[in-house]
Amino acid sequence: MARIPVAQRRRDLIDAAVEVIASDGIDGATTRRIAEQAKANVAMLHYCYDSKEDLFADVYEYVTGKYREIIEGSDPHSTLPEAARAILRGVMECYLESPSFTATTFELVSWARRQHGDRGIAVYDQALASLRKALHESAANDPVAPEVIDEIAYVLATLADGFGLNWLTYGDVTVAREQMEINCSVLHAWLTSRLAVAAAKPTRRKRAARG
Repeated sequence: MARIPVAQRRRDLIDAAVEVIASDGIDGATTRRIAEQAKANVAMLHYCYDSKEDLFADVYEYVTGKYREIIEGSDPHSTLPEAARAILRGVMECYLESPSFTATTFELVSWARRQHGDRGIAVYDQALASLRKALHESAANDPVAPEVIDEIAYVLATLADGFGLNWLTYGDVTVAREQMEINCSVLHAWLTSRLAVAAAKPTRRKRAARG
């Protein structure tokens, strides 16, 4: 039998941890259950990881990497509104595609916030940093103020997380698809209004200076 590389074993254990955390929560995600989900034994898990905390650290990195992949996968040549809509839809599609990823993300953030304070915040901080960077790059040809970028990032996160929580609660794919379109419409309406206000502010300042 071919020997499975350690890197692949670790990936299998990360995937298994995501599934177990989603179904049993952090407290129920024992090394034995994770090993069983990965079709491995506990000795193999401890061969790959010194502790469960080390495994969870890689699960955190997997979660933040998933968000980063979606965000950075947006077309850098698109406009700011197009990039924002693409990112929102991408995150919602990710949640819809994997309820386990969605549940594990919320569980990890809540648990880490309770147990480790800043570590729970770090997941959000890293995702928001990637989000701001992508939005800023998409606005290169028509720059907007940093505070507007921050507002857009906040609205995107709020709409995506609200969708994720609703999806976890009810699990109705048909309804979730309809809600995705509602969220995209809400984003479009708010963004159109917000960017119009942002664009008008310099004009008003110029007029005041002339007066």
